[in-house]
Amino acid sequence: MSADLNLTDEQIAIILSDLIEHYGYDFTNYSAASLKRRIQRLLTMDKVVSFAEFRHRIQRDADYFKRFVEQVTVNVTEMFRDAHFYRTLREQVIPELATRPLIRIWHAGCSTGEEVYSMAILLQEANLLHKSLLYATDINPAVLEKVRLGMFPMSQMKQYSENYIHSGGRNDFSKYYIAQYDTAKFDESFKSRIILATHNLVSDTSFNEFQLILCRNVMIYFDKELQDRALELFDNSLEKLGFLALGSKETLKFSSVMSRYRQLDNKEKIWRKVS
Repeated sequence: MSADLNLTDEQIAIILSDLIEHYGYDFTNYSAASLKRRIQRLLTMDKVVSFAEFRHRIQRDADYFKRFVEQVTVNVTEMFRDAHFYRTLREQVIPELATRPLIRIWHAGCSTGEEVYSMAILLQEANLLHKSLLYATDINPAVLEKVRLGMFPMSQMKQYSENYIHSGGRNDFSKYYIAQYDTAKFDESFKSRIILATHNLVSDTSFNEFQLILCRNVMIYFDKELQDRALELFDNSLEKLGFLALGSKETLKFSSVMSRYRQLDNKEKIWRKVS
């Protein structure tokens, strides 16, 4: 039975080493307990009976490797999640960005793109979308395809509309999408401002200079060393007086970059780079 196959820590280390060697994906500093739990879930779902079979499939089958990445990276998101956070962006961050001739925003670990489209809506309402570029990156190529399509389940729209209103939105949320059967297809004007790329926060470097970087609820799955590495990457990618936004359980406290940032007064998880 697949449920009987429990990988040892040593076997998981071998799999992680294979991923680096064959694909250049480095998961070695991800939270060990969280990673192990998700790998075990994959073994059960796929009824894998032996470690040798599992290792062979990851090494030899590119499609199965994609499946592995999809299952072990966490893709939980929604539009305008944490309404107070988006209200803060709307009231305190976007007016500052408005003074720039070109606005570059990086959504790191963007998942399926709900937060990217939320940002596009905020920018459009501030009449800034035409001079903005939204870079959406993730380690998982499959989720980037969903961002590119800009299509989300119609069943989610009621919740997203409520989130939007609580964030300070004043329009009818349905003006931003077309209903197609059970799918909501978002406005093409948003897609034209979104640039997609696979990017690994563990091993890839800075690729532009941004005024706002958002990486929400990604680093909670990293160990301390990898968190610091990601924060250094963001610091190198953020211009002076730019903004860095993290998830509700993430912080700059005790990090190597902390001294260069000041948290917004309302204690939302948004910091401004002051030096």
